[in-house]
Amino acid sequence: SAEPTISKGQTLYVPVYSNIFSAPKKIQFNLATILSIRNTDMSSPITILAADYYDTKGKMVRKYFQKPVLLAPLESTDIYIPEEDTAGGTGANFIVSWSAQKNVNAPIVEALMIGMKSGQGISFVSPSQVIKVSDR
Repeated sequence: SAEPTISKGQTLYVPVYSNIFSAPKKIQFNLATILSIRNTDMSSPITILAADYYDTKGKMVRKYFQKPVLLAPLESTDIYIPEEDTAGGTGANFIVSWSAQKNVNAPIVEALMIGMKSGQGISFVSPSQVIKVSDR
């Protein structure tokens, strides 16, 4: 197992799929999404600065937090996007930024996509990718 990532803050890219296509006819299959943000530090809070949702073309669809959100040690928060909301498309993503007063265990941030249609279900997880580390 890898050593935990320690940081004072990061900006994360999280791939999200509003829909996927089933072969061979490329039939659209809509998916609900849960963006999960979990503070993994056992003794320190973190602050979620932003969770912004972008579509396939890179255009911001919506900002989910209008002000910073404090997560206590081991606290989690989530954002739900219903199956009917296909504004993001197949290349949607979240940009999530967080910070802490001191070095802490980096949070786990991932998207869970879930869909069910005609008795067929699909679910999968999409992990975040660090795109910037805070230098404060």
